Amino acid sequence: MAASFRLAVAVTCALVLATVCQGLQVGYYKKSCPGVEHIVRDEVKKFVYKNAGTGAGLIRMLFHDCFVQGCDGSVLLDPTPANPQPEKLSPPNFPSLRGFEVIDAAKDAVEKACPGTVSCADIVAFAARDAAYFLSRFYLKIDMPAGRLDGRVSNSSEALNFLPPPVFNITDLVGSFAAKGLDAEDMVVLSGAHTIGRSHCSSFVPDRLAAPSDINASFANLLRRRCPANPTPGNDPTVNQDFVTPNALDNQYYKNVLAHKVLFTSDAALLTTPATAKMVLDNANIPGWWEGKFKKAFVKMSQIEVKTGMQGEVRKNCRVVN
Repeated sequence: MAASFRLAVAVTCALVLATVCQGLQVGYYKKSCPGVEHIVRDEVKKFVYKNAGTGAGLIRMLFHDCFVQGCDGSVLLDPTPANPQPEKLSPPNFPSLRGFEVIDAAKDAVEKACPGTVSCADIVAFAARDAAYFLSRFYLKIDMPAGRLDGRVSNSSEALNFLPPPVFNITDLVGSFAAKGLDAEDMVVLSGAHTIGRSHCSSFVPDRLAAPSDINASFANLLRRRCPANPTPGNDPTVNQDFVTPNALDNQYYKNVLAHKVLFTSDAALLTTPATAKMVLDNANIPGWWEGKFKKAFVKMSQIEVKTGMQGEVRKNCRVVN
């Protein structure tokens, strides 16, 4: 009985990604580094109040970190002679992923207070949580568990393999999230983060601006005025993902989806099945509905394939392995 019970628990942990199974807990540093969450929040606040786009970058950074090698800070690693192509240089991340300087500043401040104690992976999770708090105008208060360790592997090809591109259809999206233990509703809810931040024109031109397309005609014309017909690395401007409330983490994204005023094929895809379309309607129309779901999905995402025990380390410098 004991062996079968242990097996059942192990299977449940693998499927559910439960906090206790992962070894993560809220207040993990309560004794070893009691001020860490305040330290990180103070650093995030400085940067986000100067540039809201940095906050959008920090939220995206957690997503891009967790989907490749799990939530282990692998996206932070710089190229080295031994590893010239880490995740951060992969096309989904370079040159668009931002916020690295915030993690550096937070890590420096944390190291002064508690040397060798707090992982870079946890700092990424705290920083993303805090960015959501500030960009939602203090509405999204998320209890973020901690206890992640930093990984030692970072490979640009894995970012291409696991990060869903903006041209994915609904089947591809659901499959991509399912591979990481997230369901269709998690995918729809986390897509709401596209209410903040900017996108390079090359991410949706010509895919969305070529006929035929479901995109709103006036919105398409607006994008054509902002973007070259054939973006190149030397001529690839950025545009807001949400033209209505570009710096607010709110449910406006779902109203934009319903109005066919979204940038990506993957955004428009949310209306292509009855189940996901219903989720879009609910998130757009029921006050507080999306925010409540987002908090849960955000924490669930932060627990993907975390490293504990001998699987990782606490980096002294977030850009290099120890």
